[in-house]
Amino acid sequence: MTLIIVCGFVICPRAYSVTIITHASVGQADIPSAQLRRIFSMRQLRWQNGVAITVFVLPSQHPLHQRFSKEKLGIFPYQLDNIWQKLSFSGLGATPIVVQTPQDLLEAVQATPGAIGYAADEVRTGGEVDVN
Repeated sequence: MTLIIVCGFVICPRAYSVTIITHASVGQADIPSAQLRRIFSMRQLRWQNGVAITVFVLPSQHPLHQRFSKEKLGIFPYQLDNIWQKLSFSGLGATPIVVQTPQDLLEAVQATPGAIGYAADEVRTGGEVDVN
């Protein structure tokens, strides 16, 4: 009798660690996690210094966006999408600006006063903030 052992491996996209990035005009070195959830659910529209917040995100299917949603906000990407869709369809608020690539997101945050977004951990922009 011959015993055959089959090992299955799942190849996953590169695991991303996520860091929060902001434009230099924000002037905030750390953001409490509750504030981060308010910002990305579009309930907080201005920074403490009065500058308007512009939120940039990647498409919901992007691995970095999925990791960001789960790790930093503690919710699934589809839940975040539902929040944004309700705001959009009800006319009660704006939705984040969706960019297609991590590089586009990085460039948009660096070019937009008051902007916030996220990047892979190995990307260093000088605009990283701690989430506590």
